[in-house]
Parts: sequence; structure tokens; C-alpha cells
Amino acid sequence: MGSRMTGPANINPHIIETLYSEAMVLADNVRDAFDMSGRISRLAEDEDLARIALSCEALRATTRMMHTIAWLLNQRAYFNGELSEFQLRRHGRLPRDKAAIDAENYALLDPALRELIGRTQRFHARIARLDNAWRDGFSAHPGAIHRLRDRLGQAVSRI
Repeated sequence: MGSRMTGPANINPHIIETLYSEAMVLADNVRDAFDMSGRISRLAEDEDLARIALSCEALRATTRMMHTIAWLLNQRAYFNGELSEFQLRRHGRLPRDKAAIDAENYALLDPALRELIGRTQRFHARIARLDNAWRDGFSAHPGAIHRLRDRLGQAVSRI
């Protein structure tokens, strides 16, 4: 029928350190990219609106990255014995990404900034999936395809 995991996956210090390194590089990219000089689209009719758009999107991207870094630091503290699992579960939840993109602001940014914002969103989503899986004990929830394949296998074996 295909391979299935024999035991639940889990987070380990190596995964956390790898993600932490990735987060720090991405956060540095965000900081560098949102320098006001030369980042406002030449097409912006109102430079003040463009500067406000840039500031708003910079704040959203920075906040998103700081939330992921805080989550990773909590995981590191847990693995270093500085936090108990209870403390981590109680205080270590990744905040939802409430920073929806404002389409008008987004349109004023150059393509490189829009791509960087997308990278921060995808990174946050990865960490959110990891946080949710950890909170669920990494219990495997077979998808619809796996359930259908299992039912088909049972039906064929009865024939």
C-alpha cells in the first residue's frame, strides 16, 4: 500500500537551529530591503502615500518575522532545559499572521519587495504548521486520498 511512518515525527534541536538560521537571514533581508531609499515605485503618483505604504508593509513583514523568531527562541529554550513543556505550551504559541496585505499598499511596492513579503508569509506559514503539529503531538491525520486508498484496498481484498 505504500510506506507510512511507523512513529510520530517530532521537532528536534537540529530542525530548530536550521529554521532559526533561515529566520535570521530572512529577517536581515527584510531589514535591508525596507530601507526607504530607492524602494518606492517610480509609478507612485503621491510619494507620501508610497512612503506610508512602504512603512506599513515593512512593519507587517518585520512583525511576522519577529513572531517566528520568538517562537524559535522558545523552542531553543525548551531544548536547553530553560523552559518546561508546560511553559512552552502555555506561552510559546506562534501568534496568527494577522497582517493581511493591503492591496493598494502592495501595488506601490517594487516586485522585489513583494517577493520578499511573500517569503515572510510562507516562512510564517511553515512555522505555524510546525507549531500546530507539535501541539497535536505530531499525530498523523490521514488525508482523504489515504482513506480512500485504504477503503479501496479493503474492498478489493473482499473480492
